[in-house]
Order: sequence, then C-alpha cells, then structure tokens
Amino acid sequence: MLPGPTSPMRVRGRPTLETLALLGAVFVGQRMVGLAGWSDLFVLAPPVTASPWTALTSVYAHLDLAHLVGNAVVLILVGPLVARRTSRLAFHGFFAATGAIAAIAEVALGGLLWTASPVLGASGAIFALLGYVLGGNVVSRVLLDRLALSARTQLVGLVVLAAVVTLATAGPRTALVGHATGLACGLAAGRLGLLDRPTAP
Repeated sequence: MLPGPTSPMRVRGRPTLETLALLGAVFVGQRMVGLAGWSDLFVLAPPVTASPWTALTSVYAHLDLAHLVGNAVVLILVGPLVARRTSRLAFHGFFAATGAIAAIAEVALGGLLWTASPVLGASGAIFALLGYVLGGNVVSRVLLDRLALSARTQLVGLVVLAAVVTLATAGPRTALVGHATGLACGLAAGRLGLLDRPTAP
C-alpha cells in the first residue's frame, strides 16, 4: 500500500523535500539575476554588515550544479533523520539559523586564519543536521551519560569531534570554519534535544 497524503512517512520527508525545492529555486534565481549582474545578492562577503541579508541568502545559493548536487545528496541522507523528530517550522528555522551562523563564522573567523573569501552554500547547515543526528542519537546520549562528564568536558569533546570530522571531509575550496561551526552547533543542539518533539508521558 502506498503512503497516504498524511502518512508519517510523507510528513517526515516534507521539510527535506521543501528545502531541496528551495535550493533548486534559488539556484535558478541565481542564474537569472547573474545575467543581470546582480549575483552579489546571494554571496556573503566581508564585511558582513555591508549586505547582512546575504547571511541568509548565501545558505541556499550554490557556486555551480556540482556544488548543489553534492549538498543535495547529503541533505537527502541526513535531513529526514532530523525531520522525523521535529516540526517543519523547527527544521527550517534550524537549517536557516545554523547555515547563517556557519557562513558568518567562515567569513569572520576564516579571515583570521587565511584570506577571507566570499561564502555560499548549504553545507554549514547540512553539517549542523549531521551533528544533530550524531549528538542526539540514543547511543551517544547513553554513552555521554554513563561517562558522567562535566558539561565543560562534553563541550570540549564536541568541539574536538567537530574539528576531526571537518578535517576528514575537507577538500579544495572547502569552508572549514563554516563546516566545523555548523557541526558543533548541531552536536550541541542534538545533545540538548533542542529540536525533539516532547514525548507523551
């Protein structure tokens, strides 16, 4: 039997599909405004205060089709795992907020480590979704609870894990600071169960 219009399977996948559709629509919009010479509407570049709206628009924009497809594939894998645990509004809010934070961190902190460069792409937000899955699953919660580590030690551990995963997935023109920031935000949010729907008693 196929899933009905309000089946749990279809509801769980909806925020991910909506995000994919938005990424595709923005990509088409980028191409259109690029022809008119307005491509800067989608690129976050230093100083952030010059065009603050690009902290959000850059999250949904991509350099080229390969960049978009790469992010879309990972989003398809991790998005539903978070979407099934939260509301549509919370999913979209988390995606936008963590993506913007990751982009700003890349522009602000990345400039301290190397030459600051413009940023665009959903990878910071996708790393946050991955972090939420890693930090909020039952195994990691039980393990951290059994180790009885202090909050500070857990925070340091999450930051180290974010750095290790980021370096392991690094590639040319990768926004390392943005990825690490997104992953750290996701790990912390997952550990706290920030997006989880309250369970019935």
